[in-house]
Amino acid sequence: MRCPRPVFRLFILLGLLLGACAPVFQPSEAPAIADIPYRGSGYPTLAPLLRRVTPAVVNISVESRLSNEEHPFLRDPEFRRFLERFDLPFPEQPSNGHRQSVGSGFIVDAGRGYVLTNRHVVEDARSITVTLKDRRSYRARLVGSDPRADIAVLRISPVPSGLAALQFGNSNNLEVGDFVLAIGNPFGIGQTVTSGIVSALGRQGVGADGIDDLIQTDASINPGNSGGPLVNLGGKVVGINTALLGPGGGNVGIGFATPGNRVHSAMNRMLRSR
Repeated sequence: MRCPRPVFRLFILLGLLLGACAPVFQPSEAPAIADIPYRGSGYPTLAPLLRRVTPAVVNISVESRLSNEEHPFLRDPEFRRFLERFDLPFPEQPSNGHRQSVGSGFIVDAGRGYVLTNRHVVEDARSITVTLKDRRSYRARLVGSDPRADIAVLRISPVPSGLAALQFGNSNNLEVGDFVLAIGNPFGIGQTVTSGIVSALGRQGVGADGIDDLIQTDASINPGNSGGPLVNLGGKVVGINTALLGPGGGNVGIGFATPGNRVHSAMNRMLRSR
């Protein structure tokens, strides 16, 4: 049985009207992990971010009040464990005036020359030298330290020109899986960048001083990284690299950083009390 032509036309007209009124489905856009630039070849790169961040990361060299048998590097408990684990000889005490890199730090105030590092890096230091990425070196003095957060504030004086400084991000917003970068001077070989993710949050009772509420990351942290920044993909400091967990003191993908919010608060209290 054939449908009458007027009825057929009515069905077509109704179909067109319903189609015009129906909502058009559009797939939702997935949120971007980060605004990572791409090279001309199409591969993602963090190079522009690091060109901006790394000039603010410094090498800390210390002449310490140590016995003649002890070397400044041996003040780092992770380095000691590394030597003992592989039965390596302990280095000899350097001659007077010789400086040995023992840690890392980062500039937090370019105008006043303030540098943040771990307290255990500069503890008992007789003299401190800060070396920038461009290899300029300056003497620094200890402004103050907080053993509970294992941080110390140094000041370069007189303040040189052309310093870069890092800003703090909100470490309370960190989640497991967030990408992070650790920057420092592992084993004294020179400024090195490693990448990874936040592996866990709120770790308790780890590190040489038993500091709690630490950020765990698989970004490589080794002896010499202490005091360097842990930054997010926006280039903001979310932690200060403090300790690692591994047989013999070598990195096995378990490193720890003190949360940036805690570090920032302790630093501000210290500077306000001056």
